[in-house]
Amino acid sequence: MKNSNYIKAVYQIITTGHWITDRVGSELKGFGITEPQFNVLRILRGQHGNPITVFEILEKMVQRSSNITRIVDKLLEKGLVNRVECPTNRRKMDITITSNGLETLKELDKKVEKLHEPLQNNLTETEAETLAKLIIKLKGE
Repeated sequence: MKNSNYIKAVYQIITTGHWITDRVGSELKGFGITEPQFNVLRILRGQHGNPITVFEILEKMVQRSSNITRIVDKLLEKGLVNRVECPTNRRKMDITITSNGLETLKELDKKVEKLHEPLQNNLTETEAETLAKLIIKLKGE
């Protein structure tokens, strides 16, 4: 591959993504929540009380995980989600977030926002917009 600047840029995107995910994971650890569990809770909150299947959750995840059923099981054990048989298809399970899940997510959001505060101060609004556009362009979207 000829373009070494491209390689450097991709390397920075990958390492920065992992660096941010690791930092978020460290913040969530104190709550006994993993980053994928946090992602699932955020997806469920976005459903505004409407049920969603495990497959639909998987499709919306930032990092898709083959362990999605186990992730939902852990959240169920913690009382953060509900799982009921779909009334129209017995083979599907409908997942919703509980009120406890919503309250926990509010606390988690505060921790994650606090983590991002100093980071976002490193970029101007224009720089952040340009960065987002360049990443979208790289993905061909």
